Amino acid sequence: MAVDSIDASLCNGCGICVLSCPADVLRMDKTLKKAVIQYAEDCVVCCWCVAECPKDAISLSPTRLVRVLTSWG
Repeated sequence: MAVDSIDASLCNGCGICVLSCPADVLRMDKTLKKAVIQYAEDCVVCCWCVAECPKDAISLSPTRLVRVLTSWG
């Protein structure tokens, strides 16, 4: 698993991480109104969710923390 956790006490429910994830790993929980890890096995460790989170609520597993370099045309 790459996305390790989302600290619910820090998450403000803005949804930026959900929108920034190219692999569709994160979802908004309708009950909690916070981001949750839905499809951890699909994480490509791009680190966009961590970089975009305004509250630093998302952490990655150190065993898979390898930044991916991507060329966008």
